[in-house]
Amino acid sequence: MRILLTNDDGIAEDGLSVLSEYLGQEHEVWIIAPDRNRSGVSHGISMRDPLEIKQINDKIFSCSGAPADCVITGLQAILPEFPDMVLSGINRGANIGTDIIYSGTAAAARQAVLAGIPAAALSIDSDDHVWRYHALADFVLKNITQLRNLCTQDVFLNINAKSADSYIGCKITAVSLRQYGDSVHLYKAPDGRLYSFFQSGCIHTEGDELSDYYAVQNGYISISPIYAHPATAPLENVSLDNISV
Repeated sequence: MRILLTNDDGIAEDGLSVLSEYLGQEHEVWIIAPDRNRSGVSHGISMRDPLEIKQINDKIFSCSGAPADCVITGLQAILPEFPDMVLSGINRGANIGTDIIYSGTAAAARQAVLAGIPAAALSIDSDDHVWRYHALADFVLKNITQLRNLCTQDVFLNINAKSADSYIGCKITAVSLRQYGDSVHLYKAPDGRLYSFFQSGCIHTEGDELSDYYAVQNGYISISPIYAHPATAPLENVSLDNISV
């Protein structure tokens, strides 16, 4: 299988190299990843400025753009043929529930599906700030065909797990709702300029036993099918009865 790997943590991150090491045992692996950390850029793309592409190895490239740029560039300009699957990660930090909106990791998988390529985003969470990628990479290697078959024309997979040496199993999950408690502080500098500083808060997650959060917290690998674009959203129960023109 030909697989394109990317991430939003950057080309030098361990999660990407561990995943490449495992998949390279049995598959043709290409890497096109951001040249620096691009976490939280969501589905941003570079429309006006040229991107700098550096070839690091035969099938390894860095890109000055966002994760979605990496996928677009790889599919349209670098790979000799479309890959059989695009994998984004393994991300250092969870991409659970509402995180998907902001995640560059998820955006890369979404961009692949928009181009007709099966894709998955991969992330791990850690309670002790030790990042163990090998167990999840091994799971992906053993089940890559099954994971690809779970994807559809409109759906990519958002896969999360704890940083761990092993897992109880895996579950298909729904996405949870996260409230971040973030704040913004304004500061007027002596030169008269006004600056804003982002301050992260305490995350509160709402999710039942079917949610991605619950599965990850209880030692499972969470696999959430995610619609790639709003055209697939159902229109049932949407009414214009109380709207007038």
